[in-house]
Amino acid sequence: MFVRKVVQAAQWAVLFLGVLSLIACQSASKAQNRMAFPPPPVSVVQVQAQDVPIYSDYAAQTFARDMVEVRGRVDGFIEKRLFQVGSDVRTGQTLYELDRRPYAADVDKAKGDLAQSEANLEFAKKQVALIQAQANLAQAKANLVKAQQDVERLQPLVSQDAAAKQDLDNALAALDANKANVAALTANVDQTRLQTRTNINSAGAQVASNKALLRTAELNLGYATITAPISGRIGDSLIEVGGLVSKTATQPLTTIVPLDPIWVRFKVSEAEYLAYEKSRDVQNSAMLPIRLILADDSVFSHQGQIRNALNQVDLKTGTLEIQGTFPNPEHRLLPGQFGRVRLLTREARSVIVIPQRAVQQLQSMQSVFTVGSDNKAQLRTIVTGDRVGDSWIVTQGLKPGDIVIVEGVQKVRPGAPVQPTPYKAQNASASPSES
Repeated sequence: MFVRKVVQAAQWAVLFLGVLSLIACQSASKAQNRMAFPPPPVSVVQVQAQDVPIYSDYAAQTFARDMVEVRGRVDGFIEKRLFQVGSDVRTGQTLYELDRRPYAADVDKAKGDLAQSEANLEFAKKQVALIQAQANLAQAKANLVKAQQDVERLQPLVSQDAAAKQDLDNALAALDANKANVAALTANVDQTRLQTRTNINSAGAQVASNKALLRTAELNLGYATITAPISGRIGDSLIEVGGLVSKTATQPLTTIVPLDPIWVRFKVSEAEYLAYEKSRDVQNSAMLPIRLILADDSVFSHQGQIRNALNQVDLKTGTLEIQGTFPNPEHRLLPGQFGRVRLLTREARSVIVIPQRAVQQLQSMQSVFTVGSDNKAQLRTIVTGDRVGDSWIVTQGLKPGDIVIVEGVQKVRPGAPVQPTPYKAQNASASPSES
């Protein structure tokens, strides 16, 4: 009996020592855990109300409004091509030279014809035939006067039988003949004067016609040298040296696109257009500044401006096309490139903005961790609005002065302590207008 009690007492002692050992181990384990997992460090920001410009991005494409097709104005074979394909050309720069010899010959012939017609005009103006006719008339009138004098002298002599009547008859006949001659020569002078005036007018018209032909020949000679009508980037040559250029050809020789400024087009919805017009003065809306984000997400270095909108909404898409220009002095942009136009649409007043990386998305719910006065994390459900660069505007769930965890969110648990430090962005985001 005594031995049984001693054995039971020993068992209870062993059990007690085991329990004590287990408690000690658990306490040591908890102590080790507390030492191994201190509060995680997190980066935080204290949110404040601020005014934020809201920008909208629209898919855009560049284009050249005044592209020009270079065509030949005269027929001829190309003797020289004086430009490099894809190079920049200036207004008036020589692009092609055609065979000039046929057109130079036409100029020489036109000059000769003009000289001949000018000589004919000068001769007509001298009125040689008219002067000769007038001289003949004057001579006839002198003969008429002499015949009249002969008749007047013979008449008294014949009446006194001092002269033969035959002489008087001859004098009267001569007088009639001279009168008829004077009348005929007078008519000839009038006809010659009319003919001279006609010759002068005709010669003058021929001179004018030959001058026009000369100008046409000189123009054709000039057209044999094909120059750039505008400045810009020139395309490929579709007809090479030795090829025949035809002024009636449907295919141009090449094309030139002006690159400075470069135009862009983008489309906005009907609702956006109406809001756009309500929020701005119509007279100033056509000159709003815009930015262009290129296909590699870089921002074009020059700021552009809205220039105009088309005159109707697309019935199929319900959108309106807006057009703008960007300075392009380096000719970095080419027609046909795609990008995004960034446009200031409105100004958000007294709103809270937090970095996008602070927001956690779970299905349709958004949340953030905040830090209380006891340095413990608290989970907040929020509602976000517009995106501004790398940040969100928070419309519900936060108030000015709240401290929001930005970095280290993965290690945070609701109610757990944290070690907050101010958040410093490694690469500060560009402003919305620049990003």
